[in-house]
Amino acid sequence: MGIGFAIAYRLAEAGAAVAIADVDDRKSEEACQKLKDAGYQATKLNCDVGNEEDVKNMVDASVKKMGGVDILVNNAGVYPRIPLDEMTIADFDRVMAVNLRGLFLCSREVSGVMIGQRKGGCIINLASIDAVHPSEEAFSVYDASKGGVLTMTKSLALELGKHDIRVNSIAPGGILTEGVTLRMSGSANGHSRAQLKAFMARMALGRMGRADDVARVALFLASDLASYITGSVIFVDGGYLIS
Repeated sequence: MGIGFAIAYRLAEAGAAVAIADVDDRKSEEACQKLKDAGYQATKLNCDVGNEEDVKNMVDASVKKMGGVDILVNNAGVYPRIPLDEMTIADFDRVMAVNLRGLFLCSREVSGVMIGQRKGGCIINLASIDAVHPSEEAFSVYDASKGGVLTMTKSLALELGKHDIRVNSIAPGGILTEGVTLRMSGSANGHSRAQLKAFMARMALGRMGRADDVARVALFLASDLASYITGSVIFVDGGYLIS
């Protein structure tokens, strides 16, 4: 859903056969059906990206279904708002398992397939503006995990470049996704709206972004237009970081 679905849609629209891997079967089924209804190729796969066996099975299934893998988008992420004094080891481990271990596992397994195919490939990691500038309190572990995404992106780009595998990241800012909408409609609705207003005041473009704003950058990075770009991060934040 949100950014992940928008990216899947843009890639499918451009001619890619898409495998949507998600821990939520209902959501992935809905996403795949939307793509199929639009006339695109889509496969639903169940996967907890923090689980090594799940990731191996997911990649194997993708290769069997599609004949190979040319593009990997590491989009899965969780962002619980938990103050430091309330954060448990379980909370910490869950964020890191999804946001960082999942990226590592998927990149390791898929890059192995790409190397075997001997035709290069493209890995796109979803980071966040919080990786370089914390935007709110109580997201310390989330911010740390996204900082790790940026560093791992650069390291993997250096390591995999000899195989013509490009690795880049996208760092979204304020994107109006389902998750953001749910937070705004929660019990602290007034507080959330005040925070959103303050957040938007720092955006040079003066508006929240759309999931498709991120998807179009992913499409660019996956295309030959970005054939000489690797180890980079593109900020899609409406100018938040320059204010």
